[in-house]
Amino acid sequence: MGRENVNAAAAVSPGMCPALVLNADFRPLSYYPLSLWSWQDTVKAVFLDRVNIVSTYDRVVRSPSFEMNLPSVVSLKQYVRPALYPAFTRFNVFLRDKFSCQYCGDTEDLTFDHLIPRSKGGLTRWDNVTTACAPCNLRKGGKMPEKAKMWPAQMPYRPTVHELHRNGRAFPPNYLHESWLDYLYWDTELEP
Repeated sequence: MGRENVNAAAAVSPGMCPALVLNADFRPLSYYPLSLWSWQDTVKAVFLDRVNIVSTYDRVVRSPSFEMNLPSVVSLKQYVRPALYPAFTRFNVFLRDKFSCQYCGDTEDLTFDHLIPRSKGGLTRWDNVTTACAPCNLRKGGKMPEKAKMWPAQMPYRPTVHELHRNGRAFPPNYLHESWLDYLYWDTELEP
């Protein structure tokens, strides 16, 4: 993670300028996906007095009676208690498993596999679904792990939001505005 991402995407199109949304404790509401609002939603929240402007872009919006720099970072005025556990979605399963097949490590053509197949009573839930590439999923088919002789590198489990945030830091967004950097990774462990 570094400033090279900022430099690579230094040109922001006129329609962009999203704002990083921080909770009242100045932590992002989420890391992956990164908590961003469109400039329109951000300006609306400013006018409704729901956020504090922390940092701004050089870009200005105007009306006949008003002018303001677009916010690049805002913090909520009211603290939102983060959920302990994330929603059970395909994306969150992939994020828990770091976007790699749990059978062979491949990162292409991902799907998910039921450890205990649905045909054998397996349920579609955190502790039975794992990330698999299509070839491994096809090879395992409807067999139990013992019969297929295929075990995931990491057994499926229900992650916490914190664990997904930690995993998400390994997959930074394509664009990070320089004003966001001070608020994204301040709670990570420092290198000696």
